[in-house]
Amino acid sequence: MHVYELYQRGIVSDAEVPKIKIQDLIEYVTMKELTVDEKAASLLGKAKKDDVEIVWDRFERQGDKCNFGELGICCRNCNMGPCRLTHPSLPVHLRKGPFATKAEKGVCGAGYDTIVAKNLTKAIAAGAAAHSDHGRDVAETLLLVAANKASGYTIKDEKKLDALASEFGIDTAGKSKEEIAGELARAVLDEFGTLKGRLQFVERAPEARRKVWQDHGITPRGIDREIVEMMHRLHIGVDNEYVSLILQGLRVAISDGWGGSMVATELSDVLFGTPKPVKSSVNLGVLDEKKVNIIVHGHEPILSEMIADAAEDPELIELAKSAGAEGINLCGICCTANELLMRRGIPIAGNFLNQELALITGVVEAMIVDVQCIMPSLGEIAKCYHTLLISTSSKAKFPHAEHIEFDVTRGKEIGKEIVKQAVLNFKSRNPDRVQVPSDPVEMMAGFSAEAIIEALGGSLTPLIDVIKAGKIRGIAALVGCNNPKVTQDKNHTVIAKELIKRNILVVETGCSAIACAKAGMLLPSAAEMAGEGLKAVCNSLGIPPVLHMGSCVDISRILVVAGAIADELGVDISDLPIAAAAPEWMSEKAVSIGAYAVASGIYTLLGVSPAIFGSSNVVELLTAGAEDVVGGKFAVESDPVKAADMIANVIEDKRMSLGI
Repeated sequence: MHVYELYQRGIVSDAEVPKIKIQDLIEYVTMKELTVDEKAASLLGKAKKDDVEIVWDRFERQGDKCNFGELGICCRNCNMGPCRLTHPSLPVHLRKGPFATKAEKGVCGAGYDTIVAKNLTKAIAAGAAAHSDHGRDVAETLLLVAANKASGYTIKDEKKLDALASEFGIDTAGKSKEEIAGELARAVLDEFGTLKGRLQFVERAPEARRKVWQDHGITPRGIDREIVEMMHRLHIGVDNEYVSLILQGLRVAISDGWGGSMVATELSDVLFGTPKPVKSSVNLGVLDEKKVNIIVHGHEPILSEMIADAAEDPELIELAKSAGAEGINLCGICCTANELLMRRGIPIAGNFLNQELALITGVVEAMIVDVQCIMPSLGEIAKCYHTLLISTSSKAKFPHAEHIEFDVTRGKEIGKEIVKQAVLNFKSRNPDRVQVPSDPVEMMAGFSAEAIIEALGGSLTPLIDVIKAGKIRGIAALVGCNNPKVTQDKNHTVIAKELIKRNILVVETGCSAIACAKAGMLLPSAAEMAGEGLKAVCNSLGIPPVLHMGSCVDISRILVVAGAIADELGVDISDLPIAAAAPEWMSEKAVSIGAYAVASGIYTLLGVSPAIFGSSNVVELLTAGAEDVVGGKFAVESDPVKAADMIANVIEDKRMSLGI
């Protein structure tokens, strides 16, 4: 803990205040500007002392951001460019003088609307591809499990397997679970192609919502098809009309939220179990100085489940003890952490901006990574300590990392091999370079759609009743990343606190859920922070006012719940008192998530500005016109209290329209 914080807490006396150097005060204030995570802040000084460059250092060294890029008015789609357009909001030196940009069109003739729309929809396509490829990997794993070709995997949720088989029209009579799983996996893999021409999970959306999509030609025909068509449209000389581009962007996004992401969630439940409420702990304090520490980081549970099994292997635990450790401590970062937390209660070390700091503790024997949100800086940082950085995906390799290719057919064996390497590395730890924060925070997670319905007694009716009665005013989904443009975790936690005070139930996934967990909001006792109505509901059910629903692909669980509530009420999702926010978003996946939320009829607030403000028409379409088309729209607000006000106002307006 920093010396100035000791003073604030009364641990350092007034008499000792003069001993606090002005530099200490400056460092403390700087830390508080970077993160509200005290455990992270405590390691910023160690990073500086160890002369290790981290994300905030690199962010500062970037200097002023590219003004053209921030507005979305630069284009690299062909080699006649790069092109950049002038704009009234650019600094004077970029509009006038010998080095100014005077062009109002690209070389090909593309104007503001076209360039901004192309840049935006390319991000949607990339984000949807990431989620959907994750889903494909899980489907292919299920196919191998069905054929008895996957080592270490079993079908954990036969009830969900049968339910999904029925949903896909598969006859299960007289068939083994392996036969059913094989047919289901093949049916799901067909969803990625073009022959079927529709997505099965789209049928989960309310009829009114499906009609909106059909009427505007944005019902997805296949997961891969929509992404490929989007990329084709973005080639020079194809689609150049901004409304057309954005409509296809929404179609791509729907194929993610109601397609690829939903595939990833549902089939992961079949393979690894559908989450149920579970207790665990969170923050960098979950690292244990006395044990072999292994961190899994990334997004796909296929690898991390095998690592989790291996970490419990008696022979490897005994090997760790023979090396001088008390055992093996497995924890996670980002959405791999959320996957293991939801199903196994494995602790979480942190979210996106904690990944480098975890290595700086000096106690991580191995960080094992797969795909998405993994900083390429990790290899350099690992070299500064004794940590092994082990990459495992053929799709994702990193500088200075050891690559051990993960193969599902040898999953159990590879998992053990990786954990063994971590255990043997324990003796390389340098005790003089160790600094582990104390006091991890307790948390509760595991709120899948099924778990929520079970907690309510088997249906959503009790939830609907308390919403109608006004005890809960509505539901807000907070999702998404960390971004060094804003103080880490501040937007997530402030918005959540403001909303629950106003009796709005908060559901979360991804880094947002981890942020609020670190702040102590994912405990039943956090109901004390809530308004009287929400507090009473939480106390009666023994649940937190902020529910952890899983990883980023598990936002599909939120869609399922929203669709089910709409069906119960006989309305569309766009009529419900619900809203969404990505308070600290940064990734392309978040762009796709925001787009499918809006396409599903949900008001979606962004806490960090997207690169669209170079086109007033695109801004108008996304923040106003979209509501007339699909019933949802975007809003942008960086102040978390104002953002909470805006969300609460939307929810109250929806209640008024419903007459409740």
